[in-house]
Amino acid sequence: MTKTITLANGNGGEENNELISKVFYKAFHNEILERSEDAAIIHGGELAFSTDSFTVSPLFFSGADIGKLAVCGTCNDLAMMGAKPKYLTCSVIIEEGFEVAQLERIVESMRKELEVNAAIVVSGDTKVVPRGSVDKIFINTTGIGEVLKKGISSNAITHEDVIIVSRDIGAHGATIFAAREGMAMSSLLESDCSSLFPQVKALIDADIKITAMRDATRGGLSAVLNEWAKQSNICIEVQEEKIPVSDEVNGICEMLGFEATALANEGTFVLAVKKEDAFRAVKILQSFEKNAHAAVIGEVTQKYPKRVVLQSAWGTSRFLEMPTGELLPRIC
Repeated sequence: MTKTITLANGNGGEENNELISKVFYKAFHNEILERSEDAAIIHGGELAFSTDSFTVSPLFFSGADIGKLAVCGTCNDLAMMGAKPKYLTCSVIIEEGFEVAQLERIVESMRKELEVNAAIVVSGDTKVVPRGSVDKIFINTTGIGEVLKKGISSNAITHEDVIIVSRDIGAHGATIFAAREGMAMSSLLESDCSSLFPQVKALIDADIKITAMRDATRGGLSAVLNEWAKQSNICIEVQEEKIPVSDEVNGICEMLGFEATALANEGTFVLAVKKEDAFRAVKILQSFEKNAHAAVIGEVTQKYPKRVVLQSAWGTSRFLEMPTGELLPRIC
C-alpha cells in the first residue's frame, strides 16, 4: 500500500481492491460489506442497496453522458443482485461557472434512464464549489431495489456453473479514450452504457438458474473474473476466442496496446449460471438488440483455485491477471 493515493487506486483492479480492503473494510468491518457484492442485500433479503459516484471526462460522449451513466451505474448494481430498481437519491457537486444548459441536458438524460428502470429520485443534495475545486460536475446516486430473485451471490459459484458474457466487451472504455484524446473515428464505436434490468428481468421470468451476476465496469471482464475466482475459491477457465470483442474495440486495443478484457463497460454484465440453463440464458440475452454476441465464454473448475486461466485458440494457456497500474482514469 502506497503512502499517498494514486490514480491506480481507482482503476477497479489490484490497487483499488487493496485500498478498499486495507482502509475501508478494515474500518467498517461487517458481514454484509465483506460479501463484496455489487449491492448489499438487506432487510431480510428483501431489499438491495447500493451507492456510486460518477466523474467522467468528457461529460458527453458517443452513446451517453454522465447523467445517463449515473442512473445506469446504480440501477445496474441493484439489478445484478436480482433486484428491481425502485428509489434513488441524487447528489451533485457543481463547479462555479458550469453552464445551466449543460446541467439541464444531464438531468434530462437521468430522467429518461429512470423511466427505463421505472425508478424515481426521492431525495438529493446540491453543492456548488469554487471554480477549480472539481472538474465541472461530480454526481453520486444511491439506490434501493426490491429483490425479485434471492440467493444470487458471487460467493456461491461452483463447478456446476458456466460463465456467460452478455455482449461484446470494452466499448465504454474505448469510447471514452477516443473522445478524450480527440481521435477521429470513422466507425460506429459508442459506449455500451445502458440499463440492464430489462435483461435481468427476462432471465428471472424464464426461471434461469442464476448463481451470480456482475456489471463489468472498472477493470472490465478481467476484474470480475478474478474477483469471482477469489471469492468462491474456484478456477475459471476462459476460451479467449469465445470472448466477443467488436472490430472497433480491437482496433483501439491493437493501436494503443490495451487489453480488451481490462477495458471498462457500462452495459455489459457477466453471469454464472447452471450448465443446464446456459443455452436458454444466451438465447434470452440475444433477443435484446445490443446483445447479439452474448456467449458462453468459460467454465468453472478446480485446476488452479482462485485463478483465471485464458485458453488461446492455439492450445496455449496463461493466467488472466487482475488489472494493475493506471488504466483509463475518469471513465465512470
